[in-house]
Amino acid sequence: MKTLSAILVAAMLAAATPAHAQKLDLSTVTCKQFIESGKETISLILMWMAGYFTDEDDPPIVDFDKMQEDAKKLGAYCAQNPTAGLITAAEETIVQ
Repeated sequence: MKTLSAILVAAMLAAATPAHAQKLDLSTVTCKQFIESGKETISLILMWMAGYFTDEDDPPIVDFDKMQEDAKKLGAYCAQNPTAGLITAAEETIVQ
């Protein structure tokens, strides 16, 4: 059963991966590129950021309401600062 679950998760992630890029160096992505990257890519990046900016000792909880709030803050910042780096924008808006 665990194997089947792992296969299903891997298949879903593979289906959600952007077709045009197998790797994405977020340290080089600008706010404009992020906003223009499409809903699926934005969702994947936001999920990655939620994990990346979570403290090591925090419980393994995905808070979708917080992710939505963070997305709004990040989107507003990026709309006003299209040339800013995405990681810098995240550090300015969602890192607490």
